[in-house]
Amino acid sequence: MPRGRYSLHDPHDHTPLAEEHFQCAPGPSGWRYVSQLIAPSGEHSGSVDLALDELGRPIRLELHAAGWRVRGAALDGVTWVRTDPAGVEATEGNVRAHAFTGTSPAFLIAISRLLRLTPSAAATRVRLVRFTDPVLAPRTLDQSWALVNSETHATDNGPLTVDEYQVTALDTGERHTVHIAGDVVLAAPGIELEDLASPPSVFD
Repeated sequence: MPRGRYSLHDPHDHTPLAEEHFQCAPGPSGWRYVSQLIAPSGEHSGSVDLALDELGRPIRLELHAAGWRVRGAALDGVTWVRTDPAGVEATEGNVRAHAFTGTSPAFLIAISRLLRLTPSAAATRVRLVRFTDPVLAPRTLDQSWALVNSETHATDNGPLTVDEYQVTALDTGERHTVHIAGDVVLAAPGIELEDLASPPSVFD
């Protein structure tokens, strides 16, 4: 069960956003990721709980940030309920999308599990609902994902396969690279893996 710590920062000006203390593991029904977010001030700033089924679809998502809460799942596309800090109003949303995304590295793992790309495959288009910080406002976006390289490295814990993805925002054409090993993000814009207590899980 990998556990560790990511540092999150603004990918444009590198302003520190939070530290994300996480643990994750595959299970009989898929994969689960849970984390707590700590702001640069040292205060608790949110949490992530994401569970995928064996096909990589989000069967449960719960996000907390700045008093806001989102609960969602794959249902007629993706469906979610967003609750305000006072807990008075809840708004429901539904989009014909494939998955959720957001600041957490968990979403990059989830998308890679859903797409299951191979290095020889063409880029795949995916529609996502992104919950933006700090109020978890939903925004629908389209990305293109391609697995451009997959390399296996020898480590003290056995071979480790690192996948390199090229991700393109289809509204702006902006491209970036994501490196993933098993269920751990090694590097991505705005994300640095600072500590890892056990090796990444290997998916079948």
